[in-house]
Amino acid sequence: MKKKIIIIVVCLVVYLLMGAMLPFIYHPKISKETEEDVQNTQFINEEVTDERAYVIVDNGEALEERIRMISQAKNNIVMSTFEMRSDESGKKVLAALYSAAVRGVHVQCILDGSTELLNMKGNEYFYALSTLENVEIRIYNPISLLRPWSIMGRLHDKYLIVDEELYILGGRNTYDYFLGDQPGYKNYDWDVLVYNQEKRERDSMNQLLSYFNNIWNLPENKVFGKDGKLRKKKSVKLATEEIKELYYDMQQQNPDWFEPMDYVEKTKPVNHIQLISNPITYYSKEPIAYYTITELMKSAKEEVVFHTPYIICNDWMLGRLTEVSDTVPKVTMLTNSVANNGNPFGAVDYLKNKPELLDTGIQILEYDGGISYHGKCFVIDHNLSAIGSFNWDMRSAYIDTELMLVIDSEEINKDLRQAMASYEEEALVVIDEENYILPEGVVPQEITKKRERRIRVLKIFGKPFRFLM
Repeated sequence: MKKKIIIIVVCLVVYLLMGAMLPFIYHPKISKETEEDVQNTQFINEEVTDERAYVIVDNGEALEERIRMISQAKNNIVMSTFEMRSDESGKKVLAALYSAAVRGVHVQCILDGSTELLNMKGNEYFYALSTLENVEIRIYNPISLLRPWSIMGRLHDKYLIVDEELYILGGRNTYDYFLGDQPGYKNYDWDVLVYNQEKRERDSMNQLLSYFNNIWNLPENKVFGKDGKLRKKKSVKLATEEIKELYYDMQQQNPDWFEPMDYVEKTKPVNHIQLISNPITYYSKEPIAYYTITELMKSAKEEVVFHTPYIICNDWMLGRLTEVSDTVPKVTMLTNSVANNGNPFGAVDYLKNKPELLDTGIQILEYDGGISYHGKCFVIDHNLSAIGSFNWDMRSAYIDTELMLVIDSEEINKDLRQAMASYEEEALVVIDEENYILPEGVVPQEITKKRERRIRVLKIFGKPFRFLM
């Protein structure tokens, strides 16, 4: 009997592992249609448009601006996020969404299936929001062991839209690592806020709304937390009272968060904004976002600078990066050092494949500042800038949904360059696989013994599974 149980368990593990991995081993190639679409996509414009933008650098401001936008909403709110937790900042966002729904605003939220499984199921704070009449929450690719072949496909987008005239898009998830000034572990990241009262046929708001509606209406999505009995549960009632009180406390303690913002004064003029996106299927994707980004970089006349938390490339991706380096006079990448990287798989892969990255010809900077850098952005020459969710790894290229917002604006480019420089000035300049130029006063972190042990273990599994990390 014991032998049969072991066999069944082993078969189940193999079923889940092979079912989850095999569909993603194949990496689709770029089609002629995509090549033509990218070639015909407009990224620059000669004249200033009605849209305006500014870069949100600080985690505290990122939370403040989300609360302000939601508190000022009159008609509708759309929110998409990869991960959301009911920690301090997560509850504040839930409280603001709850208040908006109570006053009659239509709220639509779409979250990834991994967040539903890990953070939302059985969570009374999410139920306090989801059971409201004006609220619809849908789950992208809900995780099911009966469908292991779809488990790896994840929704990695992060954006908030209010009244179809204002949105934030970037790389920040909705919890304490990314939002707010509370003490504890943090990640540094970026958002861009876009404002436009004039709804034009080709503006970026319409691009983003169209993208959202396509994902929202996927038939495989699951509705979350609409059972009317949930609202009667004591724990949900208590959670409801807690977030109502939290919203009141925010109003008392941070009244400026709830004051209307003059977004014309706050933002900078732009000539054009273009959304870059991956396909929205749950399964292996044509690497449209990566191809578009690298093709756009190849158009640079002077310089490309890009930031990514980690970089995990196959041969095709490395080849594209080499093409950028061969075409553009100066190409610089900033990524986390091995000691500073919050993604252990990314740290191990970088340690192993650093020579191949150097062979592409790019200048590598390693951020080693003690707090994991999660920023995903790039600048091209002095007019194009981009912020979004795309990491330079195979998962972002072939598996996840991803968004990058490309902005044609010399002023936004200047602002983003200055903000990026604050990380670059503290970074280690890579000379070769083992040697660096160190900024004055900077002492590199030592890799802890715990991380060394983790690296040794992950080296064993890293290579065959690197396309999933």
